[in-house]
Amino acid sequence: MKMKFAIPLIAFVALAGLMLFGLTNDPKLIPSPFIGKPAPPFTLPRLYKPDQTVSVDDMKGKVWMLNLWASWCGSCRAEHRVLSKLIKQEKIPVIGLNYKDYGVEEYGNDALQWLEVLGNPYEAVVVDKKGMAGIDWGVVGVPETFVMDKKGIVRYKFTGPVYQKAVDEILIPLIHKLRNEPGSKTVIDKKSDKKSDKKEDKAE
Repeated sequence: MKMKFAIPLIAFVALAGLMLFGLTNDPKLIPSPFIGKPAPPFTLPRLYKPDQTVSVDDMKGKVWMLNLWASWCGSCRAEHRVLSKLIKQEKIPVIGLNYKDYGVEEYGNDALQWLEVLGNPYEAVVVDKKGMAGIDWGVVGVPETFVMDKKGIVRYKFTGPVYQKAVDEILIPLIHKLRNEPGSKTVIDKKSDKKSDKKEDKAE
């Protein structure tokens, strides 16, 4: 009889422990095995110019971010305004990785319409139609955002939609810190990138 009542009690204690852990730990700050390691390589076609590709090596020498998003992702829409503001304010190059979205039968060209409506703040948008690059980066869902230093080392991962408090207290201080670290000079040319984006938009 004692064991009969002990099992539910143990289960309750275990559940309470998990709830307490969830309340005292930010679920968005999920650790990544890639922190402190070279960014997983990829070479992916550009959204607007599929005959051209973008690779991780193209970003060497820059403090940059990778943001995984999809038009079918409600949380991605929620974070887009905050992310766009960060990009404009800090002039940090961000690669937008469109995950299992553009070109997929179910979603077609929705990604293009999504960017047309909400705006395209990205340095470049690449397409991961089958999600293979996402697997290499250990993605568990979108949105997810990674921060890389000038040497191409992953320094931070943010799981879920980026919100303003995290931008102010985590991302901006980290970006400034990484820019002050030794390494190749960060080159930012947002003006020319913006012109390129407009040309690509008109081409579509």
